[in-house]
Amino acid sequence: MTALEVKAATPSSGRSRALGRRAAGLLRSPGLLAAYLWVVVILAAAVHPGLFVPGDPLRQDASQMLLPPGSGHLFGTDDFGRDQFTRTVWGARLSLQAALIAVAIGLVSGSSIGLVAGALRGRVDSVLMRIIDIMLAVPSLIVSLAIISALGRGTLNIAVAIGINSTAGFARLMRSEVLKVSNAPYVEASVFAGHGYVHRLFRHVVPNASRSVLAAATMDIGTAIMTVAALSFLGLGAPPPTPEWGLLVAEGRTFIGVQWWLSLLPGLVIVTTVLAVYRIGRSFNRGRTRVVA
Repeated sequence: MTALEVKAATPSSGRSRALGRRAAGLLRSPGLLAAYLWVVVILAAAVHPGLFVPGDPLRQDASQMLLPPGSGHLFGTDDFGRDQFTRTVWGARLSLQAALIAVAIGLVSGSSIGLVAGALRGRVDSVLMRIIDIMLAVPSLIVSLAIISALGRGTLNIAVAIGINSTAGFARLMRSEVLKVSNAPYVEASVFAGHGYVHRLFRHVVPNASRSVLAAATMDIGTAIMTVAALSFLGLGAPPPTPEWGLLVAEGRTFIGVQWWLSLLPGLVIVTTVLAVYRIGRSFNRGRTRVVA
């Protein structure tokens, strides 16, 4: 197979067809469309909360304490008279920032380790994978708590802890994809075309291997959101009265028997966001193509 045939086997028009199929599938799937719309709304709330709520999330009003959900207060008010919907919208900023930072740390560090292990193989691969095995052997929550104990409390430290903890999974996946793609016919054809190892690695192997890793990273955002909320619920995130999703749920548990909305409604926002991200991630996993020109 010549170099021209290799290019013909992996045309750029395939990307356009894949995008067209994805757009058509989006229109045929109301659930997927709803997931995209919800994520867009949450991202907009994280970037510019003032688009949805003009008020101050820290503003207290003793005359408005513990009001139920209604037209004046969509999610009700807390025990300080603060509007719970305003606090939930503003809480998206810290929670999503932490989740995205965590996934970015895990993706970059894990993919780098997996790429080095899969590309060099031999002793380098063995040493790196044994380190990864050790990381995977320790429960993730214990690792996160240990890192937060060393770094101190705070949303950023939570993000760093989760990111370090997710490195092993990304490293394993990247290594597996590099080894798989390296044996693909179009990579072998590139050898006969006279391309060097570095060219093959960054022209064919890395782009194709990274597709599965990026799809996994999309789903990992949902896991990171849930983990950030869980650690914030335990009091390891931003200190009160900073609005943060996990902290909002924790603050409302004292009144859960009577003022159920304080914990339930922010909790529903967390669950809906995580499910929407998972739904989008699954569509990426089903729709991804393997060959990049």
